[in-house]
Amino acid sequence: MTRTTPRPTPRPTPRSKPAPTALVSGASIAGPTLAHWLNRHGYAVTVVEKARTIRSGGYPIDVRGPALDVVERMGLLPRLRDAHIDLRRLTFLDADGDEITSLHPHAVTGGATGRDLEVRRGDLTDALYTAVRDDVEFLFDDSVATLDQTGHGVDVTFRGGGSRTFDLVFGADGMHSRTRELVFGPEERFHRYLGHCFAVFTMPNSLGLSHETVMWNTPGRTAALYAVGDDDEVHAFLNFARPEPPHDAFGDAHAQRRLVAEVFADAGWKVPDILAALDDADDLFFDAVSQIRMPRWSSGRVALVGDAAHAPSFLTGQGTSLALIGAYRLAGALADADHTAGFAAYERGARDLVTRTQDRVGAGGGTLFPATADALEQRNERLRALSGR
Repeated sequence: MTRTTPRPTPRPTPRSKPAPTALVSGASIAGPTLAHWLNRHGYAVTVVEKARTIRSGGYPIDVRGPALDVVERMGLLPRLRDAHIDLRRLTFLDADGDEITSLHPHAVTGGATGRDLEVRRGDLTDALYTAVRDDVEFLFDDSVATLDQTGHGVDVTFRGGGSRTFDLVFGADGMHSRTRELVFGPEERFHRYLGHCFAVFTMPNSLGLSHETVMWNTPGRTAALYAVGDDDEVHAFLNFARPEPPHDAFGDAHAQRRLVAEVFADAGWKVPDILAALDDADDLFFDAVSQIRMPRWSSGRVALVGDAAHAPSFLTGQGTSLALIGAYRLAGALADADHTAGFAAYERGARDLVTRTQDRVGAGGGTLFPATADALEQRNERLRALSGR
């Protein structure tokens, strides 16, 4: 386990109360954001993260709307503006690899040029960590083993050994949240499968792509290459429709590779090269396209935030923004209220936005991943109309 030491906390005067303590599980996006704002509101915060350090790299993500206000209030907007990817072209190909049309990405995503941000995931996590690392305690290479709520707080034991008691505990540990499982039960209760699986990894940029995405589609199958700049590598993305999630493949990288290779075995364009690169990839990420839908996001002294509470799926393009907004609102709701009132205010303030975002997922899936021949042809006609072809 790796620890970072926070700045010393001033000793309370006889008339003052000790700062309330909070444990945040997860140091990706929602976690450091929540830690920052809780610290600003007077909490002594500890963040526990199972990885050995902040995870760099990763696929591009969007920061939009009110989420931009959150990073601006944290003083991070100039840094993130400098890291903006500036994707300039999105090209769609047919089964033979011939171009259907080429558009500016915002014509499809609805983004706003000059306002919305698209950055590498690692650039955002690095910025968030830098903003908060000197003010809160980080425990890397560790995770929560057990939680036990009592009248005086939450007793926590860690997998790395030891135990501590916190006034509040927050799960910011992603779609497959351990915190959620410990407090609310198995993921299956809240998991909504959306009919697709995907694999993401990096491979050589053999096509010389720059600031662009090239996407190949056949019914129920998608292959894409995403160049965030002029780098020697691109992000490869393979998506396929499947009636039921492949439970046997989760947690087994060899099974994941076999499944993807079988699904795309007869695919054209550059897919054979992508499958060859998949065999050598050491950064494969495989998962189901899913959402997390919960009737409530808190129980007692424990609350969930970000994907742990309400993953909308990447089809919405809003997961990162919801994580930033939710963390900011959750900390604000606790600024002048006890946890019972604060958690209730957090849900009242965020629930409508989350639900509306999750309910919009159908349109995004149909545009990017048409599952039938008719849906694919209709999608292509819409794209040609957008480009005037």
